[in-house]
Amino acid sequence: MSLVNEFRSTEAQIKELQAHLKSLSENDGLKKELEFETKLRALMAEYQKSLPSIIAILDPQAKAGKVARVGKTGTKRARKMKQYKNPNTGDVIETKGGNHKVLKEWKAKWGSDLVESWVTLLD
Repeated sequence: MSLVNEFRSTEAQIKELQAHLKSLSENDGLKKELEFETKLRALMAEYQKSLPSIIAILDPQAKAGKVARVGKTGTKRARKMKQYKNPNTGDVIETKGGNHKVLKEWKAKWGSDLVESWVTLLD
């Protein structure tokens, strides 16, 4: 796109946005919302209250629900110890994860499904 075309396109977009802004500024609903926001912020400043404290006053359950959700995702579940016993060789492997060198070799040689059938969960 040439610079002239880009200039004209940008100019047309600015005119559209200015017309939209003018129509919004003449909207009675917007005027009421802006007036409400101004008065609310003045009231909050007068009583030295923040938005979270206002929400806690108006809806105490909202904060409790948010804290509960954060607590659930904040903890990590510990992996359980697994013991694999190879019936072909009699070898035993104990691991908490699947990133074990010998376990990977077994899965490559005998297949993942068969090796997973050899597992015993330990506590």
